[in-house]
Amino acid sequence: MTSKPPPSPLAGEGQPSRSDGRVRARRKLMQTRAKAMRHEATPAEGIVWQLLRDRRLEGCKFRRQLTIEPYIVDFVCLEQRLIVEVDGGQHSDSKLDERRDAFLRAEGFSVLRFWKYDVLTNPAGVFDMIMAALTAPHPPKPSAWAPPSPAGGEGLGASHG
Repeated sequence: MTSKPPPSPLAGEGQPSRSDGRVRARRKLMQTRAKAMRHEATPAEGIVWQLLRDRRLEGCKFRRQLTIEPYIVDFVCLEQRLIVEVDGGQHSDSKLDERRDAFLRAEGFSVLRFWKYDVLTNPAGVFDMIMAALTAPHPPKPSAWAPPSPAGGEGLGASHG
């Protein structure tokens, strides 16, 4: 009994495309940048990290300087889909931050932003706001939204009589 050779691969199948290399390079660059940012934390980021680390808030695990492509977020609890950002003055009225937040919200995350000044002068207030966000019910991810199905007899063509 002879076995047939496997079919030849489709053109390009099994070989990475050039764009795959660029994507991997971009991801590696972002991971390297995120790692550097963890080591270059501002004093305000250090205060927030002390509040969040080691599951100190409601047992929630936070990670810092995590890549959520195409962005790097300051702090994120993936289980609760909560992102905490600590901003300096350069973020005032930032259209880029608005676009970034819209993208992250579309991915199902809630985003809390705090000014560095507020973190440095009122860490208890920051703590309270993060706690409130962790204990509030979260809406479903937008892709999971669907119009409710009609209750029996309320759809099109149903007669009420």
